[in-house]
Amino acid sequence: MEDLNSRYGLNPAHSEVVQACKTIKPCTVLDMGCSNGRNALYLSQQGFDVTAVDANPNAIGMLQSIVDQEGISTIQPRVYDINDAALNADYNFIVCTVTLMFLDPFRVGAVLADMQERTLPGGYNLIVCAMDTEDYPCPMNFPYTLKTGELSTLYQGWERIKYNEDPGTMHNGAKLQFATLLARKP
Repeated sequence: MEDLNSRYGLNPAHSEVVQACKTIKPCTVLDMGCSNGRNALYLSQQGFDVTAVDANPNAIGMLQSIVDQEGISTIQPRVYDINDAALNADYNFIVCTVTLMFLDPFRVGAVLADMQERTLPGGYNLIVCAMDTEDYPCPMNFPYTLKTGELSTLYQGWERIKYNEDPGTMHNGAKLQFATLLARKP
């Protein structure tokens, strides 16, 4: 199977999305902040039924054009402002990688609560978000960053499949600390 991401000049799927697919069987998935669709295309190729949302109509247009050209029936691209925290469907898996840090900081709590509510029982949330801590001050001026232990606290009562707060590198080369969570709803 040809890699659609490289065919269309997109970055590869996020490494945590690739990892999560080893645990999670194909199901309904929401890609929050999908941008041009690097994760959505990968998930679709793994057999997932993908709803891909982003506030940027140009990014959604680009993904829609790939979906149309390739005749992909398992990706529904939609323009949606994640800050609204008003998802209108339930999913088995919600992916939110390097997206939260671009949101309105006053809306992140509502966005996460909405994600949790819209996750079906036994379903998963995958979150990767930049942190700003004493040991690793965030070098980039994101509207929102997580503090130590904050993401873990927000998922109290969920089964943590994976959780870490490790230094990492963004695709643009910036080095910073990320919180990574893969959790299963009871």
